[in-house]
Amino acid sequence: MKYLSIQDIIKGLEINKNTEINGWVRTKRGSKNVSFISINDGSTIKNLQIVAEASKFKENELKKINTGACIKVFGEIKKSEGKEQNIEIIANEIVLLGKADPEEYPLQPKKHSLEFLREKAHLRFRTNTFSAVFRIRHALTFAIHNYFNSKGYLNIHTPIITGADAEGAGEMFQVTNLDLNKMPKNEEGNIDFSKDFFGKQTNLTVSGQLEAELGALALGKVYTFGPTFRAENSNTSRHLSEFWMIEPETAFADLDDNMDLAEDFLKYCINYCAENYKNDIEFLNERLQNEEKNLKKEERSEMSLIDRLNFVINNKFERITYTEAINILRNSKPNKKKRFQFLISGFGDDLQSEHERYLVEKKFRKPVIITDYPKKIKAFYMKSNDDDQTVKAMDILFPMIGEMVGGSQREEDYEKLVSRMEEMNIDKKELWWYLETRKFGTCVHSGFGLGFERLMMFITGMKNIRDVIPFPRTPQNAEF
Repeated sequence: MKYLSIQDIIKGLEINKNTEINGWVRTKRGSKNVSFISINDGSTIKNLQIVAEASKFKENELKKINTGACIKVFGEIKKSEGKEQNIEIIANEIVLLGKADPEEYPLQPKKHSLEFLREKAHLRFRTNTFSAVFRIRHALTFAIHNYFNSKGYLNIHTPIITGADAEGAGEMFQVTNLDLNKMPKNEEGNIDFSKDFFGKQTNLTVSGQLEAELGALALGKVYTFGPTFRAENSNTSRHLSEFWMIEPETAFADLDDNMDLAEDFLKYCINYCAENYKNDIEFLNERLQNEEKNLKKEERSEMSLIDRLNFVINNKFERITYTEAINILRNSKPNKKKRFQFLISGFGDDLQSEHERYLVEKKFRKPVIITDYPKKIKAFYMKSNDDDQTVKAMDILFPMIGEMVGGSQREEDYEKLVSRMEEMNIDKKELWWYLETRKFGTCVHSGFGLGFERLMMFITGMKNIRDVIPFPRTPQNAEF
């Protein structure tokens, strides 16, 4: 007998067919004569009801089946007379595969806080909320690879262990196999990293961008999709110490090409999840609405989750320069009436989330791309504009989230790149290989970075980044 998933059975709707189904018990109710067991196997948000008549089973056999237990069911698919489901399984045999002690199993059929479920990350996959979130995580992963493959991009695996700090921020986890209790020292009294495994100081990567550029300058169009790490001691709802990044790099592409690619890419990925995982999106939409019922009006989202997704899919992104954005914000009511926490005074100010959301949600009412940022607040590898004050950078802003994508046209001029690295005290010796690509067959090229978990937050409506990655890594937390 072929094993079917619950999703297969719901889609097939073959009434009166005998089948085998496996899953985990969500709830169990009933009487002495009949038990109604709701099971889920993770293939869909929907549960399947098992009807077990006591007369078909040994005495006390059904009593062993409790919430959290894993069971195998043999039975017949029947049209359901209940309102909650279209079909059910009339069980002929139930095999208990894995027990769950009703006194100890922590996920009893009641509402649990997200904080509690983070402490039970090994089990939270079994809840409706997290099964929906992680099915969408799979969907988004597939969509990303599918999109780039269809556009002729090659996926390359960039190093997780690196000697380069792509962002120049210094917030990196060090990698070593030296004895921490007896570190070798050089003549100056500093740690002698020549004795370390790689013969030099190494870290966990913060970005695969620099290595991806090397690939693009030979293969044309490449992208990375892998884990990145930040040793930033931040405990906010938007920060992780380990997260995933998507970073395409495109040869012969300028900033306009880069913006076109990013907009098309985002719309495709969001639409793929919305179209192919409707049940999960609808569940998360309803969950978000219920969660916000008890909030003050000003704390509630102006758009439902589904409206938010359509807001991105159906709108052409507005494109403005940083200077235009600053002028709009400086003259806005929230700034003039000092409602912004960070007031805008003029050119050079760093845009905060409140400013980004104002532009998207109030001013333009569509996603916004801001270009041509001040040179002094951006990374060394970004192409300088002719004014020598701004760079060919772009950030894409979304509702509720703020910045979703950051990217730029890369500086391909060797002399200008060297000069910029010297200005910012970037070690040229460490990045000799990066500089050499500007000496040998360089060209205009561009790329961007997208934090996978940040996009996951947008698509699922989850408000804490810890709830869109299976096992979050944050300061003082490396459980599971």
